[in-house]
Amino acid sequence: MDWSKAILHVIDLGSFSSLWYWIGVAVVWSTVSHWVLGVPYDMIQRAKKHGGQAEIDLADLVRVNVTRQMNATAVAGVWLIGILFFVLTMLAALGFIYRIELAQAIFLVVFPMSFVGTTSVSTSRLIAATNPEGEALYKILLRHRLWTQIIGMIAIFITGLYGMFHNLAVVRVL
Repeated sequence: MDWSKAILHVIDLGSFSSLWYWIGVAVVWSTVSHWVLGVPYDMIQRAKKHGGQAEIDLADLVRVNVTRQMNATAVAGVWLIGILFFVLTMLAALGFIYRIELAQAIFLVVFPMSFVGTTSVSTSRLIAATNPEGEALYKILLRHRLWTQIIGMIAIFITGLYGMFHNLAVVRVL
């Protein structure tokens, strides 16, 4: 048995036919939906259930993360948007014009993440402007998590459809 062929067979570099790609997609979206503005979901649940020190810790962590995001947006927001558009355009051109499968796969993960980033900035601005506490803060964080999950479900669905279409088209050609 040739070990190099066996390793390349296990680690398939064809993105949509690789189990590793789909595991990566699942890990990315589960991680993004677990961390709400840099705060773990279980911390939100604990603060909501127990209050007290857990609520104070949650408010502090949210404040720190919102401040960091607002500073990053103020200092480098325009540059970050420009770089993001450049990367998305490059991936879209390489993937869908030049038919590079890896670029298509990365685009189908990064593009929806740009919507998550946009909702994160919007939620951070809302929190910075209103400075909510207690139930109001929980409501804002949980609404943000819901929107992140909706974006993730749509992205996974579209990526799955495109991946199946791509795999069927490749099999038909072979």
